[in-house]
Amino acid sequence: MKVEQSKYLAEVSRCVRCGSCKAFCPTYNSSELEAFGARGRLRLLKGLLAGQLQPSPLLNDRIFSCLLCGACDATCPLGVDITGAIYYGRRLLHKTDKRRRYLRSLVKFSAKHPELSLGILRMSQNILLPALVRRGIIPFNPEVPDGFPGNKDQVYSVPKKRGRVAIFTGCSVNFLLPHLGEALINVLKKLGYEVIVPKGSVCCGTPLHTLGLEEEAAKLARKNLQIFSRLKVEAILSLCPTCTLALKTEYPKITGEGLENVMDISVFFNDRLEISAPINKTSVYHDPCHLYHGLNVRKEPREIIGKAGIGLIDMEDRGCCGFGGLSCLSNKEISGRLLNEQTRNLMNTKADTVVTSCPGCMLQLSRTITDRPVLHLVELIEEAYCFRQSGKEAEG
Repeated sequence: MKVEQSKYLAEVSRCVRCGSCKAFCPTYNSSELEAFGARGRLRLLKGLLAGQLQPSPLLNDRIFSCLLCGACDATCPLGVDITGAIYYGRRLLHKTDKRRRYLRSLVKFSAKHPELSLGILRMSQNILLPALVRRGIIPFNPEVPDGFPGNKDQVYSVPKKRGRVAIFTGCSVNFLLPHLGEALINVLKKLGYEVIVPKGSVCCGTPLHTLGLEEEAAKLARKNLQIFSRLKVEAILSLCPTCTLALKTEYPKITGEGLENVMDISVFFNDRLEISAPINKTSVYHDPCHLYHGLNVRKEPREIIGKAGIGLIDMEDRGCCGFGGLSCLSNKEISGRLLNEQTRNLMNTKADTVVTSCPGCMLQLSRTITDRPVLHLVELIEEAYCFRQSGKEAEG
């Protein structure tokens, strides 16, 4: 621990306090307090690691208020590993962080007992979930699947196989938005790909990692690595940028091993889709933070929207929706301000449809955008290349 602490102390000490990170930090832009920006958090972490500051509720709130969006890492001229330092700081502070203790217990239980958690979610679908909808905590009563999807290998074959891919479903698709997984399978089969959804895959571990529970997150990571590393597939696809970032970038940091062929669906599909016939609709695209900053995927989703035949209205400035994984639960005030601001930006475009590439962003934006569809990119792809084109083939 002392070696690791010295490493991160040296890392945060590299900050020259230029302030470049503040320009794109959503929490700083929302509050304009130094301690809610990346530079301020690095200064607090330096004090903690040097023994000048002791854990306290105020310090905990500042370090845990970060959305871990990665905007600061992308703009730091010295390449300081800011999110890595935040993760390490949370690891040091989590035992003293009483404010999020129940959230940690809930996440640990859900990760350890996914089948039981799904059963509880299913039983609460007519009681608890509608109450959460009424209070505005969740946008709608989710479509809870009847059975646990990870009990057996699911292989979807095609007559003329073009290739073979695997899907990492992730918790949001598994438990809340299973229709997104079905849409992805439909598109892949339409393009001639055999699809495997391997049994035994678990949560990517990010919810645990963000709460400072790195050892627990590493256990899940090692299990996923064992399952997916043995597959002979062209690519491992995920509908969630956070899961993709975890498998590709965070796993090597916490386990020493990652998955090189894991990718976002937009990267995989972009050069495999043909141009579809245009329709008289417009859309605006919301960039998920982990896709935009963490994975540097920016042009591919926009190009796919164009290929799907839908007019794209691009905003001048991208914004954060405030979801931030569990941050929308533990930092409701900041999350709410960011959500309202981004909602105004998106609505001002007058686009018919809002499109994003993240299930979390989709859930978050659906809370405030209720007069037009908020779609995941895969739903747009399925509409253009499965339903719309199938209809044209039937007419022909």
